[in-house]
Amino acid sequence: MSDRYRKGAHSVYDIKYHFVWRTKYSYKVLKGELALRVRQIIREICKEKRLRIVSGNVRANHVHLLVSCPSDLAPSRIIQYIKGKSSYRLQREFKEVQKRYWGQHLWGRGYFCSTVGAVNEEMIKRYVEHQGEDIDAFNVWDINEKSEEGEKKKLEPDEHPDKNGL
Repeated sequence: MSDRYRKGAHSVYDIKYHFVWRTKYSYKVLKGELALRVRQIIREICKEKRLRIVSGNVRANHVHLLVSCPSDLAPSRIIQYIKGKSSYRLQREFKEVQKRYWGQHLWGRGYFCSTVGAVNEEMIKRYVEHQGEDIDAFNVWDINEKSEEGEKKKLEPDEHPDKNGL
């Protein structure tokens, strides 16, 4: 199997998230030695949490991070851990950061997160809709059923036929 996929005890998966978060008040403080240390700390934190960094970029007032993660970690927990630990470590090491961000918060409240994958939504929909050529098979959501007069009628999700008649 490709190195792209990760394996769990009973699963094979490829989960990637693109995170973006900014410094509090968008201050442009991530420069020079501080920016290099941010990068190093994020690498350490990701290693601790079994996250693989695919790509990343530290800008003066925000960070981009693309990570591959285990299936048991929620995106909100990942970013909470990265932002929290990195802020704590940076403020202990850089007194000028601690003075500027006296409230113990280096990062702004919030973040951006997007899933990333090798296939897009349209490809998955086509795959699901064209599973097998079973006579009894039907599309779950976008089904067009013929009425008694032979005209196609669109069914709502609650009106779909059930193979077992339940």
